[in-house]
Amino acid sequence: MAVLMLFGAACTPKDAALSTPAPVNTGTITDSAPYLCKLIPQRAFQLVSGVNRPLSEKVGGNDETGNCWTPDAMPNSLEVAWMQEAVDSTRVYLDEVMDDRRKVFTRHEAAVLPADLGEGYAVRFPIVQADEQPYQVVARFNCGDKQRIITLYLAQTARGRDGIKDMIELMRIAQKRYGQLYKCTPGE
Repeated sequence: MAVLMLFGAACTPKDAALSTPAPVNTGTITDSAPYLCKLIPQRAFQLVSGVNRPLSEKVGGNDETGNCWTPDAMPNSLEVAWMQEAVDSTRVYLDEVMDDRRKVFTRHEAAVLPADLGEGYAVRFPIVQADEQPYQVVARFNCGDKQRIITLYLAQTARGRDGIKDMIELMRIAQKRYGQLYKCTPGE
């Protein structure tokens, strides 16, 4: 009997021995606590990136200009940078920052953000150094009487996800959270 089983296995077509691929990550991005870097829902980030290990965060700067990142891996799984119109970063300076980013992002066929998110772009850079995040989205928007810029950097997106669409949704949540935290209404 054992000989017949071995003989039968040897005659199995090659296609029957192929393994099935891992399931595609197709969940919906939602806004819920807890948050990474005050602006990004941890569960949404895990869904988008496929990173499921616990993450710590480090923060630099202040409420006006700063950044936050997850130092648990290289490259950092997530980085969030923000700046607002202030004495040290005038509206002219914010214009220069966006001009530079527009040039770089559009050179790499960036998607333009929906108008309700302000001026901005989402892109996956094709070639980056090992310590960088190829998925990036930047938006300049009004919140209260000042302009703000938020930039999100991701090291990866999960298999089966639309990285550009997901980054735009994360930006939508980040702007909403920013308004809640800093008592202003994004888009006004």
